[in-house]
Amino acid sequence: MTLSPLGPRALAALAAAGLAVVLPGTALAAADTYPSKPLRIVVPYPTGGFNDTLGRLVAAKLHEAWGQPVIVENKPGAGTQIGSAAVARAPADGYTLLVVQFPFAANPWLYKKLPYDTVKDFTPVILAGRSPMLLVVNAESSLRSVADVLAAARARPGSLNYGTSGDGSSNHLAMERFSGMTGAKMTPVPYKGSTPLLTDLAGGQVGLAFDAFPHVLPFIQSGKVKPLAIADARRSALMPELPTVSEAGVPGYEVSSWHGFVVPAGTPRPVVDKLNAQLEAILAMEDVRKVFRQQGVVPDGGSPEAFRTFIAGQMDLWKQVVRQAGIVPQ
Repeated sequence: MTLSPLGPRALAALAAAGLAVVLPGTALAAADTYPSKPLRIVVPYPTGGFNDTLGRLVAAKLHEAWGQPVIVENKPGAGTQIGSAAVARAPADGYTLLVVQFPFAANPWLYKKLPYDTVKDFTPVILAGRSPMLLVVNAESSLRSVADVLAAARARPGSLNYGTSGDGSSNHLAMERFSGMTGAKMTPVPYKGSTPLLTDLAGGQVGLAFDAFPHVLPFIQSGKVKPLAIADARRSALMPELPTVSEAGVPGYEVSSWHGFVVPAGTPRPVVDKLNAQLEAILAMEDVRKVFRQQGVVPDGGSPEAFRTFIAGQMDLWKQVVRQAGIVPQ
């Protein structure tokens, strides 16, 4: 058996980065036989919604490609902490994947103590896609543009109310970032999820909201909710006439509700690479891209390192927004 030429400090650095610290021959052997048993995809959300759709879509495609059963487990609760903690404790062998989204990067700043370490306990695999946020109002609202929202909020600070899916949720922090960049002061109204929020928005009980494309699209299609702008760098092919928030008067504003996959830290790198390559191939499939397009999700992809860098950037962004907004960790 050939010993690793790396010294103790180098091995510790690899472990801290979430990379496998294993003997080369062992890692290659693991990749050669992987996968040799059923896989599990943990979705830290209830059934329904794009994260659940993503998990089940990928599970079916992995089964087709590898011939192994792929079980999807929904483990919602505690702002995704329950499902995430379960994966952090799972064996680091590539047989347990976690669907991650916005809370994965925001939770370290919203909770005093998590049952896992976001950086040290997981290895990123791939960024699957992004769901740009839309700024929306009731279809009968007198607010017809981002400029109207800013004018109303500045004329009477706090008079406009906006819906959120709870304190620290993606749509709450999206609006806090908007307020921080514009100086527009508005009042949050928390709901238990996007569906009751958007239902009340459609009924005129709340003034406006940011929410992800898949959540908002059915309400827009019903004619009960009106989009004012998209919080992306470019316009959407689904709504090419809709300006970006940046174009509409808030330069540089972008917020997406993104989706990706991670595995427990220490998973052998050849196994991570094999997973990444297969998921990349799945994301390139036309039937998969069609599902994404129908829900306004932009397919992504890329290397584990690219996803690690993306997560680090999101963590830095939401740390700043949480602190600027004065949100006290729970």
